[in-house]
Amino acid sequence: MAAGNRSSNQLVVPQANGALDQLKYEVAQELGIAIPQDGYFGNMVTRETGSIGGQITKRLVQMAEQQLAGK
Repeated sequence: MAAGNRSSNQLVVPQANGALDQLKYEVAQELGIAIPQDGYFGNMVTRETGSIGGQITKRLVQMAEQQLAGK
């Protein structure tokens, strides 16, 4: 887990951790949200973290749909 991450969620595929982190930073940048350098999200507004999480979920669903469609 990343420093400061207190989530009890565990990845089914631990090797995907790096790709998910990269996706988090890409989405945040696209939304114009600065991610704290120390990795601690506790001082961020809930709306910002929710926006990041929502966009990540949307992208992951799109990726899964494309994979299921054989693209």
